[in-house]
Amino acid sequence: MEYWKKIKQNLIKFLVDEVNKTGLDRVTLGLSGGLDSAIVAILCKEAFKDNLNCVLMPSQFSSKASVDDALELCDKFDIKYEIVKLEPILSTYLDNMKNDNLRIGNFCARLRMTILYDISAREKSLVIGTSNRSEILLGYGTIFGDTACAINPIGNIYKSDLFEFAKFLGVTQNIMDKKPSADLWEGQSDESDLGFSYSKIDSLLKVMIDENKTKEELLNLGFEKDFIEKISKRVKINEFKRRLPTIAKI
Repeated sequence: MEYWKKIKQNLIKFLVDEVNKTGLDRVTLGLSGGLDSAIVAILCKEAFKDNLNCVLMPSQFSSKASVDDALELCDKFDIKYEIVKLEPILSTYLDNMKNDNLRIGNFCARLRMTILYDISAREKSLVIGTSNRSEILLGYGTIFGDTACAINPIGNIYKSDLFEFAKFLGVTQNIMDKKPSADLWEGQSDESDLGFSYSKIDSLLKVMIDENKTKEELLNLGFEKDFIEKISKRVKINEFKRRLPTIAKI
């Protein structure tokens, strides 16, 4: 409890300090009905009060529960929100993607971020990110989509740890209970896509990345060789998503 209280205080200070550096005092974020954006919304509400604007952006592929859960959170924490429906915009381009779920998912993520940045321009605010450390390391996000933002308060917290933080913050139970999902298409699940649970992946990432353990040390800790290789490869090949665009030196 004391640990998460300190984390909360530090993140709220981080948010206020970083936004103030820009000369702005307002923030905008996308609220999906999922755990990560719920946590960030609660932190931003405390940091910026009514200068927080949350945007719900359901598509025809979103579950009804996503909107309902986001609205329940807004009601509990008195968070200002607006709803922008993706369906009219998305439908005009949908035929070009030929029912390819991955392309549709990436397109939706980038479309949502386009809308967020437009609303942030209207509001003279900063876009706040909601990607966690697990997603960032694994590249489990759409470049220039959900990974785009001005600042990110939870990018150094692993997904499996965010459940405890969410409980401390009072995130609504429906959000706490649902399986992690980007809600990009019906039945989509993060852990099904990744092939492993977040708790298993994070247990490896914490020692492989944070403690810089060698492969031999990881094997001695009991991690399977195939699991180590799959996660290591995923972290490596998605490194480009964690960098600014590479510019040629002349």
